[in-house]
Amino acid sequence: MLSWLLPLHEATRLASGVFTLLALGFIFLAACELHGREQAPAAPLLLAGSIGFLFHAHEAQPMLATLTAHTAAYWGLTQLDRRPLRGASWFGSALGLGFLANGLAAMLPLLPVAAFVVWRSDHRQRSALLLLGSLLFACALAGGWLAALFATSPEYLAAFSQGELTQLGANGQPLLAVQRLLLMLPWYAWPASPLACWALWAKRRQWATTPLALPMFAFVVSLLMVGIAIGARSAPALLLLPPLVLLAVPGVASLRRGAANAFDWFGMITFSLLALLAWIGWCAIIFGWPERLARQAVRLEPGFVGHFSLLGASVALLGTLVWCWLIVTSPRSPMRGIMHWMAGLTLFWLLIVMLWMPWIDYGKTYRQVSASLTKALPEKPNCIAGANLADSIIASLDYFDGIRTISATSATGRKCDWLLIHGSPRDGSSPAASGWRKVWDGGRPAERRDADRLHLYRRDVKRGSSPGR
Repeated sequence: MLSWLLPLHEATRLASGVFTLLALGFIFLAACELHGREQAPAAPLLLAGSIGFLFHAHEAQPMLATLTAHTAAYWGLTQLDRRPLRGASWFGSALGLGFLANGLAAMLPLLPVAAFVVWRSDHRQRSALLLLGSLLFACALAGGWLAALFATSPEYLAAFSQGELTQLGANGQPLLAVQRLLLMLPWYAWPASPLACWALWAKRRQWATTPLALPMFAFVVSLLMVGIAIGARSAPALLLLPPLVLLAVPGVASLRRGAANAFDWFGMITFSLLALLAWIGWCAIIFGWPERLARQAVRLEPGFVGHFSLLGASVALLGTLVWCWLIVTSPRSPMRGIMHWMAGLTLFWLLIVMLWMPWIDYGKTYRQVSASLTKALPEKPNCIAGANLADSIIASLDYFDGIRTISATSATGRKCDWLLIHGSPRDGSSPAASGWRKVWDGGRPAERRDADRLHLYRRDVKRGSSPGR
């Protein structure tokens, strides 16, 4: 929509920011319905302060749109008794748009949760009819796009449908995936996870009430269905955060004073120290002091030359001053601990972005590697087979210079004259022994070993070979 104004990556960042803000707004509205307006501000603070959420909130990540759809769906379901038509409308819209964002598997957990809400409703028949209508509305939203895709590119619709069916049965070890998700949650959902456990203990006689029963059921269903249908990966684990946050909200107000103060002091001391370390590291990168740390920075990213940015340093200094003002002046309240945690996490991320981003980008980007690879390739290579290439490498090469590869295993039947390998072949075989001649290799500055670099081979015309071998 913004291609006339912004380049692709800038518009994508803007979309990620919009979805992040919408998710925070919808989780606040859902918490208002479940726990009341007095306790509801804890919900966006807990979501924004979750380490896993912050980790993905800056990415070009479709799961952020799905997370927004989930939070909007929870808000719709919590209104089903009080404002049934509006609640059903929001749920149907969230379900349909969430499907368009990330497919069917990510939206499946909402269906059992909706059935649970209908079962507990005071007006069960009315709620069931409205929810059925919302499902039809969601199908209409999704079906409009599917119909347009069928009319314009039926081959893409077939590929999309096959991909959806494949994903639903792709995870062959669902119990192991669920176990990994549970082991991930203590740090991924911190501080929501310990506060949710405390809320369950403090409100153990109220488990049957809707404010606790709904997020409990939603969390269990989401955990099982994400583990079964998607797998134990970091991005899909975002869908576990909304029910966990809604469950943790009453734990904030009921937290005992000693524990609340300890959590508050832990957050303030931790992020004050991290902010200090961020500034010291920046001084080492830009000014070469402390010398030992500066030498380590050069060793990690050889060839990097730091340049002072007045804008970046000013924004970072302003953020640090706001943090100092906040920890000195914020009044005592049940929200103080999670507010300081969220603000400290935001400050640390701001300092990394403003002060360290040139150094990080220098070592992480594939821009220079892609440019060098482009010079080694003809203007229009017929086919490039790829082996051991991570998704980030494939996407970077395509984005920077339009270099597109196909999997070496799927290229067996095609006549590919070029083979791009990351590191060494996993089966231990040498491409040179199979009729390929190395014409280029390259990597990022810190990647000195062959196992970390990209290697480009060209088919030796004197010997036959197959990229699939």
